Amino acid sequence: NELEQAGADIVRVSCPDEESTKALKKITKETRVPIVADIHFHYKRAIESAISGAKCLRINPGNIGSKERVQEVVKAAKDYDCAIRIGVNAGSLDKNILEKYKEPCPEALIESAEQNIKLLEDNDFFNFKISVKSSDVFLAVKAYEGLSKLYDYPLHLGITEAGGLITGSIKSSIGIGKLLMQGIGDTIRVSLSANPVEEVKAGYEILKSL
Repeated sequence: NELEQAGADIVRVSCPDEESTKALKKITKETRVPIVADIHFHYKRAIESAISGAKCLRINPGNIGSKERVQEVVKAAKDYDCAIRIGVNAGSLDKNILEKYKEPCPEALIESAEQNIKLLEDNDFFNFKISVKSSDVFLAVKAYEGLSKLYDYPLHLGITEAGGLITGSIKSSIGIGKLLMQGIGDTIRVSLSANPVEEVKAGYEILKSL
């Protein structure tokens, strides 16, 4: 509720276990802002989150296992009118992609995004947005620029683990600002190791400056 009062249009909640996904039922009843459930690897947490009222699931479909598991998550998303954010991160790329490119690079992030997009498209699911985040400003910017030329899907912008209030705000301003000035990006998140309310304030300052 503090984040909503600060001006956040969307709030993400981490859901690493069943206790967290069950808590979403109460959270969604007592807030008006749409809740995104942040799912890391366990597909059941995604299904539980959709049932519990999350409006969006932040997952990396390629990380949650077999095609059957992806199908189950997509079915839950369809049944409960839940969007999906494909969350590609330079720090957790698939082993095969890392072996191919030797290190995180824009091409690696884009290929990971493409693989995950295909997984959802093959399941006739199109209610999703994509992020290709990195703590390296230039890496993230290049990945978003490349992805924007390939797809018209909404893009969620961010520089992951950007740092503390001052450092993180500056890094995020450079990366997010450069992309927004090119007309790239639909939602943003300023990632700070500070009170999340500061993230919203920084985001608004970026938007006002542009």
